[in-house]
Amino acid sequence: MDRARKEKVVEELGQIFESSGVVVVARYAGLTVAEMQELRARMREAGGSVRVAKNRLAKIALEGKSGQVMAELLKGMTVLAFSEDPTAAARVADRFAKDNPKFEVLGGAMGGTFLDPAGVKAVADLPSREELIASIVACIGAPAATLAGAIGAPAAGIAGILSTLEEREAA
Repeated sequence: MDRARKEKVVEELGQIFESSGVVVVARYAGLTVAEMQELRARMREAGGSVRVAKNRLAKIALEGKSGQVMAELLKGMTVLAFSEDPTAAARVADRFAKDNPKFEVLGGAMGGTFLDPAGVKAVADLPSREELIASIVACIGAPAATLAGAIGAPAAGIAGILSTLEEREAA
């Protein structure tokens, strides 16, 4: 690889480290091509990506970045899984590691916070951004629905009484 290509790879990796909500580092020695393709497909479905890069170039890209603490994980055959959603890459990597014993999660970083394998698992168990938004909306909407029901209850009661009176007069 020539110098210009290496500089481009370092720049791309730097952008990945800055823009990703979470970056997971895993060892992939022994995985077949089909298994790597499956990992890439799962990650793509979740909105993330997988990148195999030379460890030395990744360490250079990490210099001065908030995720620099994970540089110590970059030894041997490593793969980077990343996503903008802070839980997506961790969730896919954790589930893939359960299905494939050759895939070992080493750790990662969430912003400037270093994640060990247990930390990656904890992030994977968190609800996604969409699930959190849905639960917040449900919490906000519940009192409004109760209030609307309380306001509408007297009107419904009056309508029921009027309906009963109307039926009596008709009979």
